[in-house]
Amino acid sequence: MTANTQYDIANDLVDRVAGLTPGTATHTLRHARDKVAVATQGSYDGLFDPALEGISLVERLLVGLYASRLTPSPALAAHYRAELGKHDVDAAQLKAAESGSPDDVADARLRAMLTFTRTLIENPVAGDKEALHKLPAAGLTTPAIVALAQLIAFLSYQTRLVAGLQALKQLAPQEVTA
Repeated sequence: MTANTQYDIANDLVDRVAGLTPGTATHTLRHARDKVAVATQGSYDGLFDPALEGISLVERLLVGLYASRLTPSPALAAHYRAELGKHDVDAAQLKAAESGSPDDVADARLRAMLTFTRTLIENPVAGDKEALHKLPAAGLTTPAIVALAQLIAFLSYQTRLVAGLQALKQLAPQEVTA
């Protein structure tokens, strides 16, 4: 997975979702090692590239919404919900991702993806061989399973990064632009 897009600091998702403003202490701290911000945005761009095969963009966005809801990260959940609003999404699937009830999803594939997401977010140790074997049974290919696991790992990282930056922002005595 490689992204061929150029990094645009003005469109950095984590900065936007965490509410960071250029010139503030927390923004400056985050970009002190800019290659991490570039890599994080590049990972997001790659994982949510419409051309990524194996898992549809809508399925990935539903997983993003569901994972953000579980952690919880209201700011990221709002982002993924807004992104889903740009697509034709089944209302029942959207409701399940928002309410946290994947068992209500009629589509076995998405139900398995959301259930696996819940497992890795809430109890990663349970993401064992048995949990993995449920995914091909629901129609996911091996590359799709790998992509799903990478997506969930990224979402976990993204959520913690945003939460940490929001906490730092609250602690920073001078969150005013220089």
